[in-house]
Amino acid sequence: MPKPLPKPVQGLVRPQPVTGLILTGGGARAAYQVGVLAAIAQLRRDAGATQANPFPIISGTSAGAINASTLACHADDFDGAVDGLVHLWQGLHVENIYRADAFEAVKSGARWLSMLSLGWAIARWTRSRPRSLLDNSPLRQLLGRYLDMDRIETMLDGGHLRALALTGSSYTSGQHVTFFQTHHHIVPWLREQRMAVQARLQLGHLMASSAIPFIFPAEPLELEGIPEWFGDGSMRQSAPISPAVHLGAERILVIGAGRMKEPEGRRASADEAHPSMAQIAGHALSNIFLDALSVDVERLRRINRTLALLSRETRAATALRPIELLVIAPSRRLDDLAGEHQASLPKSVRAMLRAFGVSGKGQTTSGSALISYLLFEPSFVNELINLGMSDTLAKRAEVQRFFGWPTRAPQIDPASLRRSRSAGFAAGV
Repeated sequence: MPKPLPKPVQGLVRPQPVTGLILTGGGARAAYQVGVLAAIAQLRRDAGATQANPFPIISGTSAGAINASTLACHADDFDGAVDGLVHLWQGLHVENIYRADAFEAVKSGARWLSMLSLGWAIARWTRSRPRSLLDNSPLRQLLGRYLDMDRIETMLDGGHLRALALTGSSYTSGQHVTFFQTHHHIVPWLREQRMAVQARLQLGHLMASSAIPFIFPAEPLELEGIPEWFGDGSMRQSAPISPAVHLGAERILVIGAGRMKEPEGRRASADEAHPSMAQIAGHALSNIFLDALSVDVERLRRINRTLALLSRETRAATALRPIELLVIAPSRRLDDLAGEHQASLPKSVRAMLRAFGVSGKGQTTSGSALISYLLFEPSFVNELINLGMSDTLAKRAEVQRFFGWPTRAPQIDPASLRRSRSAGFAAGV
């Protein structure tokens, strides 16, 4: 008897592209990312797409590294990881991040002001060499309780995670370094003044990546067997999307911590008062945390447009490949939002910031940009989480297309969504 013909294969489904997640820095501003992730988790449940981790490749910098590590450590339970982040951030106060008691705040501020005004004389007289404006030892204690970084290896073993990358900047060598952990064969990349190193990621990498320059102290890490001092990974970060691409992402979601393009506004004249130290510091931090991402997003979009013009044969001959990109960033100026909530800072911190030139109230606050990076208080954090959810739900159709989820339009109220998702696995933190 002739053998029966094999049945035709029906319903072949193309494998989903490997999705990467980019979480940028920005101190307290990173609470916005948690709101975006909470809305994505809700849309994912509505679509019934809860089987696998939506972000097998995760790259985090600065405070975004903390959010990235949480997702990576719990890559087998995305909803639970997001729940934990919401619970953690909603319960934060300044004293959980840095020493904010009156004595410590005044002492830190006084040291900096003294060094700036009397310089070498004070240093020689007191042998005082302040390492930073604030002491972030409470953050180290919090992360030590909250995160088990050894779980990253477990998630890689189980196939729930493909790679995690955390980025820092070396004060010692000037190198911008991406430390990554993966089981896949990745050739570490090397570019001008930036490099990648495969490593077993630990708490020290988190502390280094989130060490805001001038604000928090540097962290010692080994680079090629030599100890170096590292600070915030947003410094000298010319290509923040690059790690996810090198690690194999075929489409990337970028969650920013500031508006990608500021609207035209009133231009200050030279007749106004000289900018305070707080204004200058806030301007410098915004340059460090926000500008490189905008440039890199535009660069990637330009490459995509160029590749779309090439023939299939020409595209095959180049090492470049198109990357699908979705960017979600705040629709409001977070500087203004921080100015509205500055009164929630402890009195000791407000007194220290006044010495650096922070003044005014509400949206007219001078130095509000600096405040936005330090305002780890529920009033500001909850506003950011709600804003992140609202901005994401406003892009519901784009998010659904990006992930290939069924198009639905559930009526979701951001406030009720936040309340319903607030209880997480980090209840003991």
